[in-house]
Amino acid sequence: MPTPQHPPADDGVEPTPNPMTGSLERILPEATLARLTQYLRALNTLQSQGQTRTSSGLLATEAGVNPSILRKDLSQLGSYGTRGVGYVVTELAEHISKAMGLTQQWRVAIIGAGNLGRALSGYGGFRSRGFEVVALLDAAPDVIGSKVGELTVADTKDLAMVLASTEANIAVLSVPGAAAQSLCDKVVECGVRSILSFAPVVLQVPEGVNLRKVDLATELQILAYHAQNIV
Repeated sequence: MPTPQHPPADDGVEPTPNPMTGSLERILPEATLARLTQYLRALNTLQSQGQTRTSSGLLATEAGVNPSILRKDLSQLGSYGTRGVGYVVTELAEHISKAMGLTQQWRVAIIGAGNLGRALSGYGGFRSRGFEVVALLDAAPDVIGSKVGELTVADTKDLAMVLASTEANIAVLSVPGAAAQSLCDKVVECGVRSILSFAPVVLQVPEGVNLRKVDLATELQILAYHAQNIV
């Protein structure tokens, strides 16, 4: 799983959604956030099947969690499910989306146009979830200027100009470890405060910057450990 840059807050006080944006006044625990994405995916599936209402039991089954955990998670959002009636699918999906900031416009710049960067730039699931890939950058002369889908690979030397012109507010680093920290620093200097890193190194960012790391090799190693213990 992606690792967070900062520890989650858990003071026992339920957060209050902002009435305008739906965002919460404090950071939810990472485990809760992960499950909220599962609930949202399950709700989207139910909606595609023509379901207008769902119970906590059915939604929990679709999301693969315990119903009591689901109810506790939703209560942290100030959710309004009705006993004996359940939840309105579209309303609950919108409620979760607002709380997670998914109704805002997120513009993603991918730095690193190798195999991973190209694959990420072409993933259609981003746009349907509110994320638009607006830029793809690389430092290799033979890659700069090439077309990847609808994007033209820009030079990382022009990072500041590209981030400003595209109004990117999320950066994805899919670069070798040796280049990751310097590029991360440049992204932060350009005002981007949300970074997802696939680089195989630990990055340092200043306070106020959200950094998440995805280490595929580590996930495979953990999977191998569990696999060898399956009876």
